[in-house]
Amino acid sequence: MEKIIQEKTKQAVTVLKELDIDLWVTFSRETSAGGDPVLPLIYGRDLTWQSALIFSKHGERIAIVGTFEENTALRTHAYDTVIPYNESIQPHLLEVINDLDPKSIAINYSMDDVYSDGLGYGLYQVLLRYLDGTSFIERLIPAEKIIRTLRGRKTKSEINLIKSAIETTEEIYDLVFQNVKQGMSEVQIAKIMHNEIELRGIKPSWEKDHCPIVNVGPESPAGHVSPTLLQLDPGQLIHFDFGVKQNQYCSDIQRIAYLPSKKNPKPPKNFQNAFHTVVQAIEKAVLAMRPGVLGREIDALARKTITEAGYPEFKHATGHQVGRQTHDGGGIIGPLWDRYGDTPNWPLEPGQVYTIEPSIIDPAIGVVGVEEMVLVTEDGAEYLSSPQKELVILQS
Repeated sequence: MEKIIQEKTKQAVTVLKELDIDLWVTFSRETSAGGDPVLPLIYGRDLTWQSALIFSKHGERIAIVGTFEENTALRTHAYDTVIPYNESIQPHLLEVINDLDPKSIAINYSMDDVYSDGLGYGLYQVLLRYLDGTSFIERLIPAEKIIRTLRGRKTKSEINLIKSAIETTEEIYDLVFQNVKQGMSEVQIAKIMHNEIELRGIKPSWEKDHCPIVNVGPESPAGHVSPTLLQLDPGQLIHFDFGVKQNQYCSDIQRIAYLPSKKNPKPPKNFQNAFHTVVQAIEKAVLAMRPGVLGREIDALARKTITEAGYPEFKHATGHQVGRQTHDGGGIIGPLWDRYGDTPNWPLEPGQVYTIEPSIIDPAIGVVGVEEMVLVTEDGAEYLSSPQKELVILQS
């Protein structure tokens, strides 16, 4: 993964120039206890002693690390200067900042983006103590814009890894559709998918106990829940929410299928109407996606499509970014609800990968959800997943 770390550290300098921020400091320690979420992108390894990864808009990339990690930092080939220390990081940190004399110093905190909020309060207090008596304290600003841009704006290498995860996910879906039979429980169906993950030596995209989410018929609980012992009967829909983590990058795709019955060898009209309404909402959202459009504007289009068709408003965002995590932070395609903070107001950018996942929960038929993965391009958006346009019909 050194190639991606090298790409992202170079990209960080470009982002600083673009945002006109002089310096970005990621200050961290003992990352095995839960490190800063940005570290996998810009370092890729654990850090033990207090460490500072420093980027300037003029191109400097500097790592100040404990002596025993000097060689590891050098091996990343991502930092032009690696400064080792033994007793205290403070003099080295102050020397670097003094030499660069930045007007602004971005540090990792955010009220809205969890992946930009990696500097814990205790370590923040340590940093303030180290900067005490200098004018640099007044120059501290949040690094939120830097991190959300760096994390969201995928490089070609990252996009290729996401595409590979999507391909694997779609392969597993195809196998499941071939093997699902009448009378199987949600647990048994999930086991098929878990077996395929294990055979490939990869991981589920989120917690295994509810990846996949499997919903059989109208009695199955919706949401982030584990599969149940409910069995698939003829005439029912089956809904999946599933993804894999492969080479450290994720997929997140929902699919829906129908098991024919003697009475209804084809999906009933209400099943079809709900499914096609969701697909139409996805299509409208993707068609409207382009750089500069706000996430809430795309969400409003998808949401209106669902409600104008007579269905209740879905109680979640239309989409989120995907990358090293299933929910990869940054802006969302969602409504201006308090729980989302300011993230629906953040504009789309080229290189961002989003899910688009409107849904309908119909008490008569169950969860009707489709989720596609989409790449924002310079002039629009393109599907990364193969979009589901028709209900999958299972073998009865």
